[in-house]
Amino acid sequence: MEEIKTLPLSKNIHPDVNILKYIYNKSLEDPESFWRKVAEDLFWYEKNGPVFEPIDSPPYCYWFPYWKTNLSYNTLDRHIESWRKNKVAYYWEGENYEKKVLTYYDLYKEVNRFAYVLKNLGVKKGDRITIYMPVIPELPISMLACTRIGAIHSVVFSGFASYALAERINDCQSKIVITVDGTFRRGKLINTKKIVDEALNYTKSVEKVLVIKRADIEVEMMEDRDYWYDELKPSSYPYVEPERIEGIHPSFILYTSGTTGKPKGITHGTGGYMVWAYFTQKAVFDINDKDIFWCTADIGWITGHTYAVYGPLLAGATLFIYEGAPDYPRPDRWWEMIEAYGITILYTSPTAIRMHMKYGEEWIKCHDISSLRLLGSVGEPINPEVWNWYYKYVGQERCPIVDTWWQTETGGIMISPQPGLALVPLKAGSATLPLPGVDADVFTEDGKSAKPNEKGYLVIKRPWPGCLIGIWNNHERLKSQYYSKFPNVYYTGDFAIKDKDGYFWLLGRADEVLKVAGHRIGTAELEAAFLSHPAVAEAAVIGKSDPIKMQVPVAFVVLRPGHIPSPQLRIELINHIKETIGPIATPQSIYFVNKLPKTRSGKIMRRILLAVIEERDTGDVTTLEDETSVEEAKRAYEELKRMIEEIP
Repeated sequence: MEEIKTLPLSKNIHPDVNILKYIYNKSLEDPESFWRKVAEDLFWYEKNGPVFEPIDSPPYCYWFPYWKTNLSYNTLDRHIESWRKNKVAYYWEGENYEKKVLTYYDLYKEVNRFAYVLKNLGVKKGDRITIYMPVIPELPISMLACTRIGAIHSVVFSGFASYALAERINDCQSKIVITVDGTFRRGKLINTKKIVDEALNYTKSVEKVLVIKRADIEVEMMEDRDYWYDELKPSSYPYVEPERIEGIHPSFILYTSGTTGKPKGITHGTGGYMVWAYFTQKAVFDINDKDIFWCTADIGWITGHTYAVYGPLLAGATLFIYEGAPDYPRPDRWWEMIEAYGITILYTSPTAIRMHMKYGEEWIKCHDISSLRLLGSVGEPINPEVWNWYYKYVGQERCPIVDTWWQTETGGIMISPQPGLALVPLKAGSATLPLPGVDADVFTEDGKSAKPNEKGYLVIKRPWPGCLIGIWNNHERLKSQYYSKFPNVYYTGDFAIKDKDGYFWLLGRADEVLKVAGHRIGTAELEAAFLSHPAVAEAAVIGKSDPIKMQVPVAFVVLRPGHIPSPQLRIELINHIKETIGPIATPQSIYFVNKLPKTRSGKIMRRILLAVIEERDTGDVTTLEDETSVEEAKRAYEELKRMIEEIP
C-alpha cells in the first residue's frame, strides 16, 4: 500500500477529517433526521410519514414510502423557476464533431414534448419503455420524459446485439422501444434500427417503435408500429403535467450480468434513488455552478444513469457528454475536448486511464487541460501506479482524485473521498471511507469482522437510500444473491480489506477468482501485479483448466511503447509475479497482444480470451469495441504455441 498523500481540495472545505467522522456518525445515529434534512433540498408534492420504513424481508427498508415527488420535475422544473433557467445543462459533441448546447429551459421543453408524444402513443404510468440508442441528447431527454409521466425506462447499452436486446425487452415486457436510425463508431456507420427489427422478431410485448433521426439513413419502417419522432414532435405540446410519483414507485430497470449468465433487471425506486443521486453528486464531486462535469461512461450503464443524467441535473450542474470512442480519430480526442469546453471535473475508469497511459503523456501535453480541478475513478479497483499517473499527468499534481466504489445495485457511490463534505488524506489505490449512511465492513467467511489488512468480503450492514428495490420479476433471486450469504446484511460480492486507518481497498469480484492447487487467487490481484511492472500497460488474467492444479493463471498483456515482446521479457514478467504474489500465482502462459477484447464501456471480455486458449468458438462478439482484438488474441496464442512446439 502507498503512503498517505494529503492533497489540496476546495477552499470551502474544513481541513479536519473529524468533521467527516462527525457527519458520518450522525447519519448512522439518527438516519431519519439526517435524510429528512437532505430531502428538504428537493421538491416533494407530499411528505407524509417516515423517511424509511423497515420491512421483514429484503431489501429490509422502504425509502420515502408515503412521500410523493417526480424525478423529471426535480431535474428541470425546479431549475427553470430559478436563475438557472438559461444556464447550460448539456454540452454535447458527436464523434464526427457535431455540437449541440441545451440550456435547462431547452431541455425542459424537449422533455415535455417527448413526454407528450409518449402519452399520445398510449404510454401510462408503470409501463416499461426500452431505450436503445447512442449517447446523443435524445437519450437523457427520453429518460426524463419517461420519469415525467411515471413510465419505467429500461436503457439498453447500444453496443448489445439483437439477442441481448430481445432478452431484456422480454424480461420486463416493454410496451415501446425508443431508438435511432443509425449511429457512428470509429467512423463506421451502424444500422441501429435493423438491430431493433431483428430483436423484435423474438418479442411479443412491443406495440410501437419510436425512431429518432441520427445518421439520416434509410431504414425499414413497419406500418402502424414504427414512427419517426421528428414527424410526431411538431404536433406535440410544450408542457405535460408531471405525475405525482410515490417514493417506492420504480423509476427504472437496468440489466446487469450475473453469475448465472441471465441478466438481472436491477430495479430502483424514485424517492430514495433521487435523494442518493443528489447527495452523492454533491458530497463526492463538490459540484458548483461554475463546474463543467464530464462522466465518460455510456449512459447505458448505471454510472451514466446516475452521474451523466440524474445526479448532476438534480444538483443544477452543467454536463458534457460525448458520443464517440475515446481515441478517435486520434489519441488526444479527450484532451482536445477538455481544453475546448473548459471541463473542470473528469470522472472515468481505470481501463480508460490505462489506455491513455499506453499512448503516453505526450498527447496530453499538446493541450491546455488546466481547467480540471477534480478527477474521479469508477468501475474497477485502481492500482497505485495508474492512480499516480492519473494524478501526475492528467491532474498535473494539483487535482485530487475521488476513487469511487459502488455498483448498479447501490444506485450511487458508496465508498469514496468526499471533498464536498470534508478534507481527507488520500491513499493511491484506496477508495478511502464510506459515505454517510453507508455502514460498510469486511467480513471473513464465518461472518465476523476481519482484522485490519485481512482480506474478506465487503458488506453493507444497514439499508441506505439508493439501494435497489428489487430484481424485476425475480424477488427470490434478490434474497438469494444479496441477502443470504450473511444474515441481515447486503453482500456485495466483492473482496476488500480495511486498513488500520479504516480505509477500504477493493480487490475485485469474489466470483472472479482462480483456484490454483486449492489456493484462491483473485484475477484483480494478478492483473494489478502485472501492471506494477514498468513494461506493462494493460493485462487480463483468466484461469485455464489444469488436470493437476484445477486451474492455472494465463495472462494477455499489452506492453507500453518502447517495450518489445520477447522470451526474455516473458520470463521477467513470470518472475515478477512470483516475487509480487508468490510461486503459486505463476502464470502458465503470457501472451503479448496490441489490444484486449473490450466492450465499448471498457470491460474486458475474459470469456473470449478463455475461448481462444481452449480453442473454442468465441461466440457473440458484437458488443466489442474492436473485433480485431479477437484475431490479436488468436495470433498471440498460435505464436506461443508454435514456439513451444519448436523447442527440442
